[in-house]
Amino acid sequence: MSHEPGPDKGDDVEDLKAADARELHRTVRETGEAELKRPAAALFWSGLAAGLAITTSLVAEAAIHRALPAEDWAELVVALGYPVGFLIVILGRMQLFTESTVTAMLPLVTRPSRWALTRTLRLWSIVLGANMTGTAIAAALIDAGLLGNAELRHAAIVVSERILELGAWDTFLNAIPAGFLIAIIAWTLPNAREQSFWVVFAITYIVAIAGFSHSVVGSDEAFLLLFDGRTTVTQTLFALIGPAVLGNLAGGAGLFAMLAHAQVKSDVEDAPNG
Repeated sequence: MSHEPGPDKGDDVEDLKAADARELHRTVRETGEAELKRPAAALFWSGLAAGLAITTSLVAEAAIHRALPAEDWAELVVALGYPVGFLIVILGRMQLFTESTVTAMLPLVTRPSRWALTRTLRLWSIVLGANMTGTAIAAALIDAGLLGNAELRHAAIVVSERILELGAWDTFLNAIPAGFLIAIIAWTLPNAREQSFWVVFAITYIVAIAGFSHSVVGSDEAFLLLFDGRTTVTQTLFALIGPAVLGNLAGGAGLFAMLAHAQVKSDVEDAPNG
């Protein structure tokens, strides 16, 4: 008796893969559509909470840095604190600008319209502004010694100084892979289920140890350096934060969202609307 697979076996597997990809695309797209329809106030307060909570990444890194000797390997251990803020924000379903780059783009690229475009720009502007407001407040509290003691403040400044190593153009380029990787989190979480913690932790830890530029966490560091007098307003906005925002957009909304949509484009177009 022959045990070779039937002629349709491979086709069945490919159909299953395509169905899984379409389902994932639909789930992320519908999440984005729901976000686009949310009231501005809800987006702002959720984004503000995310901006405040993401500061936990900087605080955790600073606390670990404060306790370690000045050795090369210490950077790998300090980076373990970086995922903490992301875990709080993403698993807590708060609005994070870099995560929304892919979720907001899928409705736009799937069914382009003026409504989708204006709503996407509205979402990004509100969430980004709220995130930055939250990180600025948190950075001011750290600088004033109201969030942690003097030792923690000093350690946070030392950790933050790494962003000064890159110029504006290099920061932009360095932010592209960060935007791509954070977009992967938004794409994979619907299938992650019980592994959500480890997905967020692993990807954000890679961002940290690779030294990629994340606009929201980076704004926390940039604002702290500004309040401490180590940078100017112009440098903070146009050499540190601005290029990181654009790079994250290029990596998340530009590169990953387009690739994620392209892999199921023909399937989505052929499927009935729903």
